[in-house]
Amino acid sequence: MWILIGVGLLLIILGLMVHKLKWYFLISGYNTMSKKKQKNVDTDGLGRFIGMYSYINGCIFIVTGILFGLGIKSIVIPASIFLVISSIYLLLKSQKFDRNLFDDDDKFKKGAWKKFIIPVVVSVIVLAAFSIPMIFSSRSVSVTVLPEGIEIHGSYGGVYQWDQIEQVELINELPSIDRRTNGSALGSKLKGHFRTSESDDIMLFVDTDHPPYLSMKTTKGMVIINLADPEATTNLIKAITNNIN
Repeated sequence: MWILIGVGLLLIILGLMVHKLKWYFLISGYNTMSKKKQKNVDTDGLGRFIGMYSYINGCIFIVTGILFGLGIKSIVIPASIFLVISSIYLLLKSQKFDRNLFDDDDKFKKGAWKKFIIPVVVSVIVLAAFSIPMIFSSRSVSVTVLPEGIEIHGSYGGVYQWDQIEQVELINELPSIDRRTNGSALGSKLKGHFRTSESDDIMLFVDTDHPPYLSMKTTKGMVIINLADPEATTNLIKAITNNIN
């Protein structure tokens, strides 16, 4: 919650620095230009544009943090998507304020298109880096019962042999989660390594919108799982119990 609100406040402060205080040296690329080229940049227009980007995203993240604190975990996904898309738009659209790229007829100067190569490449990399993990993290947990144990598919998953499983039980609430140590937290979907308020390290493969949960004590540590269908979670615990008893 507080991290999201903090990010929102930081964005608004950065927007004020560039837009109102006119600290244009904070604009990437502008501060490395020669004095001559800097005179051909519409700094007032660029400052307003960056300011609007920062104010809008800052307010969205503050509201997202408040709603997250109220228990609406899934709000993080649309806020993050908007940030990525608006950042790519900012990266590409901000080029129009650089008059070094245009001639007197508002046409690209010869070779000016090369200036767009880096923004386009960066945009593609950012979009891929954001969307690929999100796609995998958003998938529902899938578990297969094998002759030798159970296999949890996807990121952070693995095979747990029957002789590694010491105890299983059905729980309706998760332990109090303090923080994520090495995993993904995409809305209500939590996968990977987390730490509880009691400083216990646990593995989570859950969707908090679909309790109950299967709590499994293993020789590797505590693992908590649930499936999209509550009945499927109940059937899974029955299958595990039959094989370890």
